[in-house]
Amino acid sequence: MATTGRRFLRMQRRMLVTTIIGYTLFYFLRKNLSLAMPGLAQDCGITKSSLGLFLTIHGVVYGLGKFVVGPISDRSSPRRFLMGGLALATAANVVFGFGPVLAALVSGGATGAAFTTALVTVLGSAWVVNGLLQASGNPPCLKLLSHWVPPERLATKLAIWNSSHSIGAGLVTVLCGYIMGLGALGPDGVGVGMWRWCFFAPAIIAAAGLVLLFFTLPGTPEEEGLEGLAGRDSIGSGCPKDDGTDGKSSEIADSASRRVYFNPVIWMIGVCCFMVYLTRFAILDWGPMLMKEAKGVSLAGAGWTVACFEIAGILGTLFSGWATDRWAGGRAPRVCLFMMLGAAVCMGAFWLMPPKSPILLYVAALSGAGFCVYGPQAMTGLTAVNLATKRFAGTAVGFTSLFSYGSVLFSGWGMGFLSERTGGWTVPFVAVICAALVGAVFFALLWNARPNGYGD
Repeated sequence: MATTGRRFLRMQRRMLVTTIIGYTLFYFLRKNLSLAMPGLAQDCGITKSSLGLFLTIHGVVYGLGKFVVGPISDRSSPRRFLMGGLALATAANVVFGFGPVLAALVSGGATGAAFTTALVTVLGSAWVVNGLLQASGNPPCLKLLSHWVPPERLATKLAIWNSSHSIGAGLVTVLCGYIMGLGALGPDGVGVGMWRWCFFAPAIIAAAGLVLLFFTLPGTPEEEGLEGLAGRDSIGSGCPKDDGTDGKSSEIADSASRRVYFNPVIWMIGVCCFMVYLTRFAILDWGPMLMKEAKGVSLAGAGWTVACFEIAGILGTLFSGWATDRWAGGRAPRVCLFMMLGAAVCMGAFWLMPPKSPILLYVAALSGAGFCVYGPQAMTGLTAVNLATKRFAGTAVGFTSLFSYGSVLFSGWGMGFLSERTGGWTVPFVAVICAALVGAVFFALLWNARPNGYGD
């Protein structure tokens, strides 16, 4: 039994490392568009509204995809789900990079209104498909975490895993920021034609990562020939033995409707997700263009600033997990309340800084916002998974993702539309600060929510 326990812990660590790598690669394939947008506008004449629409439809489809994929992933091999989705998302990025070639084939030429229409259609379609494929990343990762890690330790482990969001977005932002500065510079100050490599380069990296995952990514403990958490008292799992899987009456009591769809606390978590993701995506998706136009920062500098936002997000995520387990007794909304207030303060400080301020001031303000935003982003997922129990982890993630990615209706298309209509970034950015404050209010309403649903 001791040997089995050591193997379980060894595989648990391997699961954590490989799922971080896997989800980091998903971010390489979906957070590359924000740095490519100035090049698409310069080289192809695509408007901010169209670019915002790409972001919005991608996010909505992603959220709907997670809603569909979540319950399926609860009944399937998370290992196959994650790798299959990553492979197809890699292909979608390659198609996006070849968008002008495909549009020219469709329209019969490489210039003119017909070509532009075809290009927007091809690029938009490829990005929508990518959004659907991206949905296969998060639910299987959280399913693996909930199967390998007991609930009283899940906040800390999930916080570590959640660093994949920041690692992926930060690295791809820096990579694409430098790519966009290469070659001959066009009228908007970015490399002509270099936007394509914002999709080709991440696809090459993801393909290499897939090979690594094929040989190293584990399945659930049962798939690896190990005993599941429910029977692992010998290593101190602390996980209840009854999770609703041992009998017809328990199956009825532990239905997805009870645990997720008609659970008012899950709905409240969903509203919190909406506000958190709106705040996060507004900075992540529009940050480079906003800083270039409103603050006079180069794209390379903006890329590093957003990367620091992500690096600080890693620290904030780790802090939130530690604080939830150590200080809040597993009640994550208590920690999230104070972090969302901090995010609003940091974003307000960033916006009040005049253009051409020292870039270190921008970095400090957005890093503070990143520290405060990423904790709630991770802990809302933790709360949903723990309340739904490991049996319905994928379902809970899929359901709350409807709220999370419904936020892109504003953070994507809405931000671009408001910027064009108001002639600047003041109105949309102030609206994002207000969203952070509303999120804090809803976290306050969840102050007394239970830490998990085990033992119901």
